Amino acid sequence: MDDFESEVIAAVSAALKEMGAEGIKFAAEESSIEGSDVSVPCFPMAKQMRKAPQAISEELASRISPSGLIKSVSAAGGFLNFCVDPSELVKETLGEICSKGRGYGSFPRSGLRVNVEHTSTNPTGPIHVGRARNPIIGDTLARCLGRCGYDVTTEYYVNDVGKQVVVLTWGVNNATPEEVAAEVEEHARTIGQNERPRDKTDHKLVANYRVANKKMESDPAVKEQITSMLRGFEAGDAEVISTVRHTAEIMLDGLRETLSNINVTLDRYTWESGYIADGSARDVVERLKASEYAGTTDDGACFVDLKDFGVQGKNTKFTFTRSDGTTLYTTRDLAYHLDKFTRADRVIDVLGEDQKLGSKQLCSALEILGSDKMPEPLFYAFVSLPEGKMSTRKGVVVYLDDLIDESVERAYAEIAKRRADMPEEKMREIAWTIGTGAIRYNIVRVQPEKQFVFKWEDALNFDGNSGPYLQYVHARACSMLRKAGEFRRDTDPSKLTDEYELKLVKVLSKYGSVIRKAGDEMKVHLMPAYGHEVASAFNQFYAAVSVLDAGPRRDARLTLVECAKTVLADVLDCLGMGAPEEM
Repeated sequence: MDDFESEVIAAVSAALKEMGAEGIKFAAEESSIEGSDVSVPCFPMAKQMRKAPQAISEELASRISPSGLIKSVSAAGGFLNFCVDPSELVKETLGEICSKGRGYGSFPRSGLRVNVEHTSTNPTGPIHVGRARNPIIGDTLARCLGRCGYDVTTEYYVNDVGKQVVVLTWGVNNATPEEVAAEVEEHARTIGQNERPRDKTDHKLVANYRVANKKMESDPAVKEQITSMLRGFEAGDAEVISTVRHTAEIMLDGLRETLSNINVTLDRYTWESGYIADGSARDVVERLKASEYAGTTDDGACFVDLKDFGVQGKNTKFTFTRSDGTTLYTTRDLAYHLDKFTRADRVIDVLGEDQKLGSKQLCSALEILGSDKMPEPLFYAFVSLPEGKMSTRKGVVVYLDDLIDESVERAYAEIAKRRADMPEEKMREIAWTIGTGAIRYNIVRVQPEKQFVFKWEDALNFDGNSGPYLQYVHARACSMLRKAGEFRRDTDPSKLTDEYELKLVKVLSKYGSVIRKAGDEMKVHLMPAYGHEVASAFNQFYAAVSVLDAGPRRDARLTLVECAKTVLADVLDCLGMGAPEEM
């Protein structure tokens, strides 16, 4: 269908040139008009051409002769309507899928490098559901961009400099086992009713952090020890940096395990402390101080004024050193982005909606520094539960580990009801694939910037717009091919003429354009929507025609089943989901 649209655009451009209207802008779009596949609305051309839209569409139609993939062209209601040649569509689409297999829909390597930074949660505790969108959106986007032909690197920026990590480190090294045990008991009794005890480092060490936090607030000596560690870190004290990084690594082990459970891996972990150690954060400070926008507060902190960059009100002052001259997270973030620009042609930051101002300030400061590159932010709204936003203080918190466990258990219960004949080990394996896939699909199907409430009835619906539905249709296609046994691939369009066969082929033919939009335009929610469209078209085809008992059409229909399975499997992989062959 991409090729068809290109032919439509070329034909309309040539006709406009004949009419003396070369260069007039127009758009070709998927048609909602019955009997038409692509339409060109002529209304935007009316003013420049000084003609009525209907007259323009009729004259254009008279000048375009069907050829190639264009079977017919007509004018109606100010629209120029095109129909694709079904024979050419079937032959080209199925032929390409058979030839390229799982590479169908992907683009040639461009040599361009894209860096996608995602997750980057502070290594001071487990990932909670509120921020679960970040790794899932980031990982899905990276998979789409890879199919767009880019060399993609995914990256986690580890905040091992901030006060929270230093507090945690003090707690790990100084809190006694008795203090930790008492804190665990107290937390469970008061605000941790929803939390499950886990033998995972990112869960276990949270108690050490709470102990340290309380002692820092109540004991001046502890507060001074932690403050001293912070000063030492900033000054480049190798022992302090090494100790804090060791603690952060322990926490990261737990976070990596969680991410792995939802099929997310990162290519690179970059440590914030590195920009202190190599002097690049200090270099940023000196360059900002030398700019015409630099200023100093009464207590000696340095800032740049961003009012000329569209930042308003109290947020115009972007502070980049404390009063004692030490750098801030914002300073090191600038050094980090300047580093990323040396390693990538395109830099994408997946950020929570609460980071919009920070991202604007960052870009303004980069402009002051003379950067000719800017990061592309992809903002997302936080996930909430039906009972409201999550709050650790109120005990309304669900960790991603808990969500994974519950999703897998619910999937297992569904399978046990439907497939009592299946061995236990197999049921557990499929439950894991379905449960983790359901989380990823349900979270990425909603546009990132839209508010999202996680509901089990949506996530584990086997019949609706859900991950299990896609996986079930893939398993059904696999089952049909197993029952069929050997067959000869047949892409003869004369054997695939039913309306539901053609509808499925049209949907399959759009895969490349969906990948391009999901990746290049960072619209990852289009991928699950497309997967649902493929699954629905397949089920309609399956219900409308016989496949295994189709006589001379059998091989052609089995070829269509195989092609649909190939595309569905790749969509599932692009979504980071498993493609079970049995359910």
